[in-house]
Amino acid sequence: MNIVLVGNPNVGKSVIFNALTGSYVMVSNYPGTTVDISKGTGRFANHKFSVIDTPGVNSLVVHSEDEKVTKDVLSRGGINCIIQVADAKNLKRSLLLTLELIELKIPTVLNLNMSDESRERGLSIDVKKLSQRLGIDVVETVAVTGEGIKKLKEAIFRAKVPKSDIILSEIGDVNDDKIILLKKRDRIADSLTKYVSSISRPLQKRVSEVIGRLAIRPLTGIPLLILTLVFMYLFVGKLAAGKGVDFFENIIFGRYVNPALAGIIERYIHIDIVKEILVGDYGIITMAFTYAFAIILPIVTAFFLFFGILEDSGYLPRLTVLSDRVFKTMGLNGRAILPMILGLGCGTMATLTARILDTKKERILVALLLALAVPCSAQLGVVMGMLGSLSVKALLIWLFTILLVMIAVGWGASKIIPGTRSPFIQEIPPIRMPQIKNIAAKTLARLKWYLKEAVPLFVLGTFILFISDKIGILKWTENILDPVVVNLLNLPQKAAESFIIGFLRRDYGAAGLYMLAKAGELNNIQILVSLVVITLFVPCVAQFFVTVKERGVKTACLIAGFVSISAFLVGYILNLALRYLVFNLGIAVI
Repeated sequence: MNIVLVGNPNVGKSVIFNALTGSYVMVSNYPGTTVDISKGTGRFANHKFSVIDTPGVNSLVVHSEDEKVTKDVLSRGGINCIIQVADAKNLKRSLLLTLELIELKIPTVLNLNMSDESRERGLSIDVKKLSQRLGIDVVETVAVTGEGIKKLKEAIFRAKVPKSDIILSEIGDVNDDKIILLKKRDRIADSLTKYVSSISRPLQKRVSEVIGRLAIRPLTGIPLLILTLVFMYLFVGKLAAGKGVDFFENIIFGRYVNPALAGIIERYIHIDIVKEILVGDYGIITMAFTYAFAIILPIVTAFFLFFGILEDSGYLPRLTVLSDRVFKTMGLNGRAILPMILGLGCGTMATLTARILDTKKERILVALLLALAVPCSAQLGVVMGMLGSLSVKALLIWLFTILLVMIAVGWGASKIIPGTRSPFIQEIPPIRMPQIKNIAAKTLARLKWYLKEAVPLFVLGTFILFISDKIGILKWTENILDPVVVNLLNLPQKAAESFIIGFLRRDYGAAGLYMLAKAGELNNIQILVSLVVITLFVPCVAQFFVTVKERGVKTACLIAGFVSISAFLVGYILNLALRYLVFNLGIAVI
């Protein structure tokens, strides 16, 4: 059997998908788009079935790429059953989509998910009467706990085509004017929601409701956001990027994996160029695999776990509402905060998640801002360590400069890049206790995606760097940067090498500056200027190649060129300002 999951955003569709399919899941782009769809297989009572999870949509009338993909999947035929996953506490909105699905005349099951939350809000749904009126099975579930999943699987095999007389008698001719049709659908939705009644017992105010309201109001939401980011930095930036990376890079790979593989290659391979490709300075094993598995993997694992907690708790939608006003000035909406937060873990992953935004303009803007002003956790850890050795003033100057540049560039780019800002419509789910099983399943799925999407890019990028080093392009680039670094930024010549290495690995670039500072070759002003420039400088090679994959070669190169020029220009202005304050006005800024 071929089953398709359809539903509004944030109704728990992915959890239903995992419950139906189990462990085997394949995530891929829908042909001709950047939208991900998930495919999996499941088994129940000796019957095997395949499941496709479509993007969350509010309507089958195409306004976005997500809606186009969902409509294409539904119209291509060969579907044995549609499972519409609906939010039980928002039945009217869900039934508007149900009425559109009825027109397809495909066997359907209506799944009222999150039924526990509807009961907690004092709502009771007469499932039996609603099922009779629609002519299909209606099944209540609580996907996060597994409640009702068995009944849902049973309903799949007796799925029926919905009653068409709902359309004919209560909506009228489907060829009517769109506005009239929508009004009629509103009426039918009202008539169907008569099956929802209030539970007699009064609804108690819960702690989760209070937290949910506090998280969305600026006065209390901003301190809560700061606290969340502090916890994220400690978990991802300190624990994973610090101790986790040290353990995997220095012990697992440094002591065991790399020496063992190098010994095998030395023993069995006698062609020098092949040895260099595998275990040289830009070797596939010594750089690409070490980078992918020893450095990035611990960080993204920790970040995916933390992100899963935020996602499962219902906090992320509130964060998008809280940040919408700021992002509006940059031609974006509140959903842009999600890839920005991911960028603090890994810019490569964040660039891929820009797909959640509705328009091409928004995705380009986010790719630009990620490349420009969002340091990954590995680089951020080194930067924070160096700034911590200076003063709180230095930290605040660095942070203010980065945020100011991001907002200014975002505002300017939004005026130049063609296109429009998509409307911000966000369903706010209740705050709930995260489920360990769900977080683990999401983390494993995302790690599989990381291994499939990113690791091949690391290998390709490392090989290109190897060729560039051999033919002298890297040395040539360093010679070009020397005058800029020395004359404009007033930094030592060796700092140019750090910026080049920063393109290979962002944390290595910052680490190169750390070694210069430790050797006494950078004064306090030079440390602050160099850290601002390395933060704003071009992203790592893996992120660049992902940008090429997502936005094309031309756009990726334009972003890289603009970011490089901007980084040096901001560094030049900051250097002049700091030196003027110190030497002309005698103000100790650091």
